[in-house]
Amino acid sequence: MRHDCHLEDSQYVDSDNDELEEELMKSDDDDDEQSSDDFRKKVDFGIDLTLSARIERKEKEAPTTSALAASRSLNSIKNTADIREPSHYQVPKTWEKSRKNKICFELSNTADEYKSIVTNFNLPMKGKYTQIIRIERIQNERWYIQYLAHSRNFKKYLDKDTEKCLYHGCSEEAANAIMKSCFNRSFAGVNGTLYGVGVYFSSNAAYSHDYTKPNVNGERCMFWARVLVGNTTVGNSSMKTCPAEFDSTTDGKHIFVTYHDAQAYAEYLITYK
Repeated sequence: MRHDCHLEDSQYVDSDNDELEEELMKSDDDDDEQSSDDFRKKVDFGIDLTLSARIERKEKEAPTTSALAASRSLNSIKNTADIREPSHYQVPKTWEKSRKNKICFELSNTADEYKSIVTNFNLPMKGKYTQIIRIERIQNERWYIQYLAHSRNFKKYLDKDTEKCLYHGCSEEAANAIMKSCFNRSFAGVNGTLYGVGVYFSSNAAYSHDYTKPNVNGERCMFWARVLVGNTTVGNSSMKTCPAEFDSTTDGKHIFVTYHDAQAYAEYLITYK
């Protein structure tokens, strides 16, 4: 499995509209009271509301940035606003039918998904672990739809696919929270702030391993996640958001830092020791 991933096109929900974002980021308790179709309608409605806000923000920022870069970015966003394609959100074909809001499904060790993940995991992790306990697929449709929406807009205004498959190591407690609420802003800075105050990912599982914490049984947790890096720039500890014209920060090698709740999706959880 390569570190570059590919998804079907979708549409994007920006964070400029606070009321919309609060609605999209409600607790899972509220999800029990609304259908997936209702949620998709809210995502679609939010596109029209937030594109104009994004354009306005870019117009205000343009004088403080390169005129050429600002013009290119603004024109891309305006072109996106002119496109009114119908929205179709489809979950992966590998997803199983869910009952009682179950979101974690353990993979068979004979499944292609399992084998691909293990192959990638083993390369940098040789000598750092003795056993994979389980690999679980995370089927959180609410967050997956938001990620797909973000992905489509990235492709439109960047005119390229910038999705990467990266690792995120954490404690068991944090893993449980991420499976429910994905990589929201409460995790910003948890794994350090050297390259910005955001959520950290790495293409090197051995690096992410250093941020895992064994539970009482000696088991550790690491996510295999889809991440939209967009236009990235080298970060520093003073960055609480991305500089204008950028979507993530990096160390220039294997570390990427995101600043938007829907910019990454936790697709698999690897439990090992």
